[in-house]
Amino acid sequence: MTAVVQARPAAAPGRRAIEPGADVRPGIRRLGLRKPVPLAAGAGIALLLAVWAAGSATGLIDPRVLSAPWTVVTTGVGLAVDGNLVENLGVSLARAAQGLLWGVLVGVVLALLSGLSRIGEALLDGPIQVKRAVPNLALLPLLILWFGIGEEMKVITIALGVFIPIYLHTHNGLRSIDKRYVELAETLRLGRRQFVTRVVLPGALPGFLLGLRFAVTGSLLALVVVEQVNGTAGIGYMMELARTYGQTEVIVVGLVVYGVLGYTADWSVRLLQRRALTWRRTLED
Repeated sequence: MTAVVQARPAAAPGRRAIEPGADVRPGIRRLGLRKPVPLAAGAGIALLLAVWAAGSATGLIDPRVLSAPWTVVTTGVGLAVDGNLVENLGVSLARAAQGLLWGVLVGVVLALLSGLSRIGEALLDGPIQVKRAVPNLALLPLLILWFGIGEEMKVITIALGVFIPIYLHTHNGLRSIDKRYVELAETLRLGRRQFVTRVVLPGALPGFLLGLRFAVTGSLLALVVVEQVNGTAGIGYMMELARTYGQTEVIVVGLVVYGVLGYTADWSVRLLQRRALTWRRTLED
C-alpha cells in the first residue's frame, strides 16, 4: 500500500521555516518601553550631587557663588533645629494649599460650564484663553494695586497660576469623550444627572489629573514669586533675606526645599493618577 506523503510548503529564501505548532511570539519585536530601571529616578540626582561635591572639594566652585553641599546640609539642619525653617515652611505650605484649592475649584467649575454648554463656552472660553496668554508676573502690579501686598494677593496669584491648566485639560477631557458613550447613554435613557456622573466625569478624569500635575507645579512657581514681594514669612522670604546678607547657603537650602516640595507633590499626583486610572494601559504599564 502506497504511503501518502504530504508536502510542506517551501520556506521563502532567507527565512527559517516555521514548524507546525511552533510559538511565533518569541520572534516578535517589542516596540514599547522596557521595564523600569530600579532607582532610575535618583541616578541623575546622584550624579549631579557628585559633580557638585567634587567641584566644591577641588575648589573649582567658588563657595561665594555656590556653597558646598556639606555646608548646605549643616545650614539646613541648623535652620530646622532653631525652628526658622519649619515655621517658614508651614507658612509656604498653607499659602500653596489655599491657592491650589481655590484654583482647582474655579478651574473645574469653569471647565464644566464651558464644556457642557455651548453658551458657556461662548462666554467663558475666549476670556480664559486670553488670560492664558498673559503671564501671572504681568498681572502682579495690578493685583498689588487691587488687593495690596497681604495674604489675599498672594493666594489669588497662586490660584490664577492653578486654574488655567485645570480648566484647559479638564475642558479638553470633556470634549474628547468618545461619542459612542454618549449614544449608549441615550440608548439607556440616562437622565442629565446620571449622564454627567456616569459618563462625563469619568471621561474627563484623565484630563483633570493631567491638569492637576501642571497645576501643582504652577502653584509652586507662583509661590516663589509672591513670597519675595514684601513678604514677612515663608521660604521665599527667607531666601530674599539671605540674598540681602549674602548667605548663599541659605538660598540653596530654600531651593532644595522648593525642589523637594515640587517633586513630592508631582509624585503624589502621579500615584493618584495610576490608582484612579487602572483601567487604562499605557507605555508605562
